[in-house]
Amino acid sequence: MQYQDPSFAAALVAWQKEHGRHDLPWQNTRDAYRVWLSEIMLQQTQVSAVLGYYARFLQRFPTLASLAAAPVEDVMAQWAGLGYYTRARNLHKCAQRVVAEYGGEFPSDPALLAELPGIGRSTAAAIAAFSAGRRAAIMDGNVKRVFARVFGIDTYPGERKTEQAMWARAEALAPAEGIEAYTQGLMDMGATLCTRSSPSCERCPMQARCVAFATGRTAELPVRKPKKATPEKSAHMLLLVDRGQVLLEQRPANGIWGGLLSLPELAGHAMHAEAPGDAAVAAAVQPFGTMESLERLLPVVHIFTHYKLHIHPLMVTLASRAAMAGEERYVWLGAAAIPAAALPAPVKKLLLDLLGERGQARMF
Repeated sequence: MQYQDPSFAAALVAWQKEHGRHDLPWQNTRDAYRVWLSEIMLQQTQVSAVLGYYARFLQRFPTLASLAAAPVEDVMAQWAGLGYYTRARNLHKCAQRVVAEYGGEFPSDPALLAELPGIGRSTAAAIAAFSAGRRAAIMDGNVKRVFARVFGIDTYPGERKTEQAMWARAEALAPAEGIEAYTQGLMDMGATLCTRSSPSCERCPMQARCVAFATGRTAELPVRKPKKATPEKSAHMLLLVDRGQVLLEQRPANGIWGGLLSLPELAGHAMHAEAPGDAAVAAAVQPFGTMESLERLLPVVHIFTHYKLHIHPLMVTLASRAAMAGEERYVWLGAAAIPAAALPAPVKKLLLDLLGERGQARMF
């Protein structure tokens, strides 16, 4: 095949063994559960952000069986703040599938791994390589950046034809021996040397063969996706307080913040949400109780992958609380329970900031 080049893998493996990362908590193990957990957490998330979550998650769920047996609400609570919450739901489903279909042992075949919830082709390859030493090719953002620069690929990596060619190259370059060091080397190069900005070309083992370095195009490659204006949406959230507690609503399993607790919203995330008048707020509050006072708090901005959300908190103190019989998706929580609650990051920050500014007595 035209992409075969054993010297590429040899140079990368030699560099990784001497200069790569070796002390991350999920390294130096063949435990597929720990490898899988780290790979899912590291999807679209920096290592520095994952470290604390990884340790706490393992403390709460030390085995695959304990994760599979846990309520999904407990899993979401441990994941809260890490983002991309579909990963947490798929993590739970995957654990249950592995227990039910494979007796609690992850398969070593990348093709079988890729059929499990939340595990795509690249993640399956990484799990198989690190836990079983299987020859399999990864293709994440780091690898695309390394390939684009080293081999001078000047088309957008997200384009189907370009991505297919990159996969073919990745499959051809993967060595038969030393796949663990090779795979880790690709990750390490992208994370520590071949970074998006200010790459450390002077320390790179690929400098002599790198097309981008030779042609002065490290800033241009990989080719960026054509930019589009970021849509902006608004949400008016009810911050209902009564008798030292705040009302929270469990969101649907699918969609933004799926399965997490959050503040009730007047009309969801809307492109052009007009500020509701006092009468409209009182009407929205009515199912929960009688409004005593209303305070419109300063907006909070949260950036999602595909849009920017402006959260407008409407803090309402109730004169009396309605029973809300049969409404299981609602729960009243006191201030002490907020830090550990499974809340979206901006909602938790809003509540904790208010507690810090006003104190529990004035807040709840």
